[in-house]
Parts: sequence; C-alpha cells; structure tokens
Amino acid sequence: MGARGLRVIACAEAPLADARARPFEDLAVLGLIGLEDPARADVPAALAACRAAGIRVVMVTGDHAVTARSVAEAVGLARPGDRVAEGVPDDGDPEGLADVSVFARVSPAEKLALVRAYQERGEVVAMTGDGVNDAPALKQADIGVAMGGRGTDVAREAAAMVLLDDAFPTIVGAIREGRIIFDNIRRFVAYLLCCNLSEVLVVGLAVPTELPLPILPLQILYLNVVTDMFPAFALALGEGPDDILERPPRDPKEPILGSAQWVRIAAHAAAMTAATFGALAVAALWLGLDRAGMVTVTFLTLAFTQLWQIFNMRAPGSHPLRNEVTRNPWVWAALLLCTGLLVGPAYLPPVGAVLGIVPPDPAMWGVILGASLAPLLLVELRATVVGEPRRPRPA
Repeated sequence: MGARGLRVIACAEAPLADARARPFEDLAVLGLIGLEDPARADVPAALAACRAAGIRVVMVTGDHAVTARSVAEAVGLARPGDRVAEGVPDDGDPEGLADVSVFARVSPAEKLALVRAYQERGEVVAMTGDGVNDAPALKQADIGVAMGGRGTDVAREAAAMVLLDDAFPTIVGAIREGRIIFDNIRRFVAYLLCCNLSEVLVVGLAVPTELPLPILPLQILYLNVVTDMFPAFALALGEGPDDILERPPRDPKEPILGSAQWVRIAAHAAAMTAATFGALAVAALWLGLDRAGMVTVTFLTLAFTQLWQIFNMRAPGSHPLRNEVTRNPWVWAALLLCTGLLVGPAYLPPVGAVLGIVPPDPAMWGVILGASLAPLLLVELRATVVGEPRRPRPA
C-alpha cells in the first residue's frame, strides 16, 4: 500500500479489565488501513515551473519512506531509483544529502534543523506547513508558508504568507508576481531618474557655458507632472515578460539599482541631454529662430525624448518590438495622453504664453521629432551592433 502512495495505519485492540491498566500492552493486530491522499493534478506542472525558475523543491514528511517515494515519483519530484533519506543527520548538515529531494520519517525538530542547515549553506528557504509541529520551522524559514484552509492557527501565526486555497501552484504564481513587482519598481525608478537627470544636465550645462537657457523653470515643473509621472505609472502596471519564471533567482541582497542600472541611467540621460542641445543648435544656427522659438524646440525635444525613453526600459535581451513595455496597454495610453498635453498648449495661446512656447511650424516639428528619436535609435543601434547581455538560464 505504501508503494501505491497510501498512508498505512495499523489498527489493534486490547481488552481491559481495569480502566487504570496500561492500554498499550498485549495488543492484537486487527489489520491495516491505507489512506489515499493523492497530489493535485496541477502539482507536476508547478514543480516543472519551479525547476525552470531555478528553485529546488524538497519534500520533507513524516510518512514512511516507501510512501514518500511513491508520491514524489508520481508528481515528478523524484525519479525511480533516487535515494530517499530517512530523517536528518544528527548534526543537521545536509552537505552529504545535496542530491536528496525527499526526506521521510522527519520529526518536527529535524525539520527545524534541516531549515537551519540549508540557511547556513547560503540558501533562501521557503517552508510550507499546516500543523502545530511545523510552527518552529515556519518561523525559522526565510519565507514561512502556511495553509489557510486546513492549517492551524499556530502555523498561520508563525508564517509570513498564508495560502488561502492550499494549492502549491499558488506559490509559483506568487513567485511570478513578486518578480514582476520587483522589475516594475526597478523600471519605474530608473525611468524617473533618467528623465530628471536629463533635466538637471540640460540646465546645469547651459548655465556655466553661458548658452541660452534651453528650458524654463515652469516648463521643468510641467515635464515633471506630464512626461514623468504618467509613463512611470504605466511602467509600474506592467504584467512582466513571458520568460520571467525562466530566470535564475536574484541575490536577495541585490539593490533595486545596481551598477549596471546606474550606468544605463547615466548613458541614457547623457544621450537625451545631447539630443536637446543638438536641437538647440539647429534651431539657432540653421532655422534662425528667436528666443521663444528656440525654447519651444528644446522644451518639446526634451519632452518627447523622455516619452520615447519609455521604450528603452525594456529588459536587456528582449525583442525591440515585442517586449513587456510594448505589450503594456497603459504605456500606449500614457503616451497618447502626454502627447496631447504637450502639443495642446503649443496651439492654445493662453496656455502657451504661460509656458513660454509658441506654435511650432513644420520645420520646427522636423527638428523636434528627429532630435527626440535620436537617443532611442542610438540605443537600439548599439544593441544591434554590440549586442545586449542575455540572462543566464537556471542550472
């Protein structure tokens, strides 16, 4: 019965003449009962998703080794012939059991020792449990996951997360959502820093070089409200790339913005600043515009440069046309809204007078669109010629 995945219980009886007699002596075996508790049909696919995400799943159970092996083989956690460890070594060190995916006959104290041992090896441990005896291990784990349906109150209090449906695939879904949220936060912050750093550079470089001020203070405030916030919020609502569960887990100590992100932010901000000054030079030297015309060109160039920058926020190595940014409907809605908020004031004299801009003619629009698209095309050209780093796949 254990080989078929059943939990086996022995039943016995003993007649007692005195209620004060010891009840567990001279027992007569009545028979064995096999209890079937099959794994859900969606567990094998969830385990495969964990392996693709670089997450190792280990079964720790108090059941007999034969039963544990049968269940593990049925869900694809173990292969026929894999070793099943009974209990945990006294020192709690699983170095010699690194290839073991199933631990059977494990006591509550051994569960706690096993969690600590994996943590000592530098692993980030998530522990699932539902009983009172699981509470110490749930508390010790980096992420304790308790069952919300059949779990005890003690287990839920000790855990960091509670599964309302008691389904293992829900954990995989939570991992995916967690990775999406982290990526969206990183993308949100990087975009805002790119835009604001470009504004600082435009003003900061114009003042000491005695160039005409390319953008006015009120225009900076307008950009912060329009071109910064709406696209940034749209990035925060992204649903993530399709292969997000195929990435290896990140280091929990990794900051939101690491050295690679800071380099990209500085490079993109420098390109946006160069495009703005390029538009200023063309407007002054080639088009021969007056002060109001030059400010209009530089203001709209910087604004549209920041709008197109949203497409540079795609993940490195992703397709330039089909990625998590271009598939985000909120991005297109934000771009449409911001375009209207930028073009409208230029053709509304009262609003244009407040912002200090004039209606652009076709030549001015040519400079604005050409200069604003230059950083985006430059980044894509570099990615095509030099290549972008691909994410390593889980081992």
